[in-house]
Amino acid sequence: MIYDYFSSKEALYVTVLEEAYRRIRQIESALQLADLSPEEAPRKLVGFTFDCQLANPNFIRLVMNENIHRGEFLAQGTAIQTLKVPAIDAVQSVCQRGVREGVFRPDVDPVDLHMSISAPCLFNVSNRYTFALTFTRDLDNPRAVAARRDSIVEMIVRFVRR
Repeated sequence: MIYDYFSSKEALYVTVLEEAYRRIRQIESALQLADLSPEEAPRKLVGFTFDCQLANPNFIRLVMNENIHRGEFLAQGTAIQTLKVPAIDAVQSVCQRGVREGVFRPDVDPVDLHMSISAPCLFNVSNRYTFALTFTRDLDNPRAVAARRDSIVEMIVRFVRR
């Protein structure tokens, strides 16, 4: 049946990847960061990223798997280039407003900031089990999850502040 809808298993995989990214970007676009103050906007974005990745471990596994393949299949798709634009535009807009209002550093690159937000949130899901075992921490404990979330939010806000 796969071949009735897709030319190959790889084409199906590319479609799954692109749809997973599309779904995440669609959820992100509903954040309405422009309605928030420059300091509150990154707090909401980071908290959202943390919560969204925690709630979607299969998305994280998919991204990790694609990284094992060095982005080979994602590169075959066409949608990823258009899907990245809204995420970066939102971050760039927040950064520009923060700089104009004198609360953010002017040298923050939006793509770098997006990566800096994603990295600790992704690690929280991708390495949860090995980290918990290595350091004997219960990372599923709601208080531990909330503390980690707050720590990542604060770290990013401090990074962009003037």
